[in-house]
Amino acid sequence: MTVETPERARPEPIKAVPVRHPGRWVAIAVLAVLAAMFVNLLVTNKAFNWPMIVDEMFRPPIMEGLRGTLALTVLSMLIGIVLGIVLAVMRLSENPVLRGVAWLYVWFFRGVPRLVLAILFGNLGILWARVEFGLPFDRQLGALFGIENFEARLFGFSALEILTGFVAGMLALGLSEAAYMAEIVRAGIQSVDEGQTEAAAALGMSRTQIMRRIVLPQAMRVIIPPTGNETIAMLKDTSLVAFVPVSAELFFQLKAVGSRTFQVFPMYVAACLWYLALTSVLLVGQHYLEKHFSKGVGRSARARTRLRTITAETGSSSAGGAGDV
Repeated sequence: MTVETPERARPEPIKAVPVRHPGRWVAIAVLAVLAAMFVNLLVTNKAFNWPMIVDEMFRPPIMEGLRGTLALTVLSMLIGIVLGIVLAVMRLSENPVLRGVAWLYVWFFRGVPRLVLAILFGNLGILWARVEFGLPFDRQLGALFGIENFEARLFGFSALEILTGFVAGMLALGLSEAAYMAEIVRAGIQSVDEGQTEAAAALGMSRTQIMRRIVLPQAMRVIIPPTGNETIAMLKDTSLVAFVPVSAELFFQLKAVGSRTFQVFPMYVAACLWYLALTSVLLVGQHYLEKHFSKGVGRSARARTRLRTITAETGSSSAGGAGDV
């Protein structure tokens, strides 16, 4: 005897109702109103004086200041990066004297504002009107041997001639940046697995070779992003040397034009536009540097999909071949 079971009724399709987000639309409406008000302010307010901004932004004095700003940024970052690597290695050294000196350097230059440092370095000529190199206490030594007016000095130079406003600002920014770069490099070095250095030491590599060939190339993935941020910050901090003062600087020249023409606000807007443009270029460069040094660290979704496809194709062909045999 067969028992017939009734067919189960097919379930009705689910009617999914999307979740409503009224708050998002309210936020979009508010942002749209604020954006329209801001654009209206830029277009209608005559205080911006856009024709003057466009006319003055590319004049020769402004371009000279732009070149000075770029030179300050590059040179200060070079000083900061090279000295920061040295300080980071000192901080990680087993020698307590080296660690202490590096710590004192970082403590001082991270604690003093860059504007104060720039003004301080600009007035170092007060301490040394002239710098001489030679034997110390030469006159006392001459008097000891009965020689009057004895001077054992090899060469010297005037501090005011060497320590110009540009050099003082560059040193202030570069030495301050070295303190921050030391911490960045130290964090990058410590992010590398200690097994890497132990394996390299087992192969007979010296500490310098391990640092140059093993540790630093792997640490660059961690070092590059904050270094890019520091470079952008350095570009903006070059405006501080206008208080040294340094005339070959972008903000100094724009401010001078505003003071001469009694149009200060438009020149401040021009300064914002220049710094935004330069920062945007640095952001693009930072993106490609991060992309370059992050190779091999992880796979993108496309690479993972491609790998799964190749694996599936290989497995299918192997199964087909085994069946044929």
